[in-house]
Amino acid sequence: MRPVIPYVTAALLFGLGVYGVLRRRNAVLVLMAVELMLNAVNLVLVTADTTVKAALPHSGQVFALFVIVLAAAEIGVGLAIVLQLYRLRASVTVDDVPLAEPAPMVAAAPTSGRPDAEGAVR
Repeated sequence: MRPVIPYVTAALLFGLGVYGVLRRRNAVLVLMAVELMLNAVNLVLVTADTTVKAALPHSGQVFALFVIVLAAAEIGVGLAIVLQLYRLRASVTVDDVPLAEPAPMVAAAPTSGRPDAEGAVR
C-alpha cells in the first residue's frame, strides 16, 4: 500500500490547523484549530502503524488513543477557561486577554504629622 494520500491529507490538516491557531482571534476557533492538528497527528500515527512493521504491534493505534484522551482533556480545560474569560470580559477574543498581571497599586497611608517610634513622620 502506498501511504501518500493519508500523509498528504494529514499535512493539509496540520497546515490548516496551524493557520487557524496563528490567524484566528476567537478562542473557541483556536481550540478547534488545535483539534485539527491533533487529528492530523492521529492520522499519521495510524497510517505509519499500518504501513511500517514495528516491533510492537498496534503501537501507532495506542499512541493515537492517548492523543484522543489528551485532546478530550484539553478541550475540557480549554472550554472552562474560555467560559470564565467570557464571564469576566464578555468577549472571547484572544487579542484582548492580558498576558501579565497588572502592577498592584499601593495606596498612600494618611499622615497625621506626628513622628512614630522610628522617628518617621506619619
